[in-house]
Amino acid sequence: MQQLVIVTGLSGAGKTVVLRSLEDMEFYCVDNLPINMLQQLAANIIADKEFYPKVAVGIDVRSKNQDLSAFAELIAAMDQSQLKVKVIFLSADKKTILKRYSETRRRHPLSTDQHNHSLTEAISIENKLMSDFKLQADLIIDTSQLKIQQLKQQIWQIMSQPNDHVSVIVKSFAFKRGVPFDADFVFDARCLPNPYWQPELRALTGQDEAVKSFLENEEIVKEYLTDLSYFTKKWINQFEANDRSYITIAIGCTGGQHRSVYLVEALHEYLEKKAVKNMKQHRELS
Repeated sequence: MQQLVIVTGLSGAGKTVVLRSLEDMEFYCVDNLPINMLQQLAANIIADKEFYPKVAVGIDVRSKNQDLSAFAELIAAMDQSQLKVKVIFLSADKKTILKRYSETRRRHPLSTDQHNHSLTEAISIENKLMSDFKLQADLIIDTSQLKIQQLKQQIWQIMSQPNDHVSVIVKSFAFKRGVPFDADFVFDARCLPNPYWQPELRALTGQDEAVKSFLENEEIVKEYLTDLSYFTKKWINQFEANDRSYITIAIGCTGGQHRSVYLVEALHEYLEKKAVKNMKQHRELS
């Protein structure tokens, strides 16, 4: 089946990076497509299966003088029997977007002379304008704490997954750097014994055998992992029944280096054995 990936979200959240990554994956990419041309593009894709097996389009607030709230109706009107449509929404917190615009010295689409809004006002207005797009998203990616290479890797992982069942994204993170906004479930591993306080383990990560051995010998860690695995497996089916394409499970500890990384690796392995499609990510590990 042909694919149409719609990349949307907030300005400065990484849409260009995602489109370039998809282009590297041999998608035919179109940026800044006017929203009223989306249905016509979908029809053209279906009409030429050989030339358009994989297409990605970027749609954002730059679709001037158009009804952005019509996005949901346009998605519903597409022939899903011939065209697999996936909507990826990129988000980031206000502080991060302000910093990115300050570093690049680019102008926000809503802070031009025509709109006459300050950058802070433009970001707030755009959040409201893009709310309908976010509601239609199959996947929301919070790029606030992601490096460009991490975002590229995540897109490659997502697009390499088959589309017939729900996919699980399992990620580790550090609470001191903030909770991922795109998480459906957040688990706190700070109650578990911390390898950081063992001098010989401090520089290692939850991927190293010495740290794994330390945690596997703790009864409370075994119990935590058992409960986490059972919870995840139980609720995957419920999400699938509601036509969700992805669920994101975030596991955090203080520094995102030992306990959360170990649990993500262990949960990934458990889901693999249960034949559940999943991908692992470690936000704080380079």
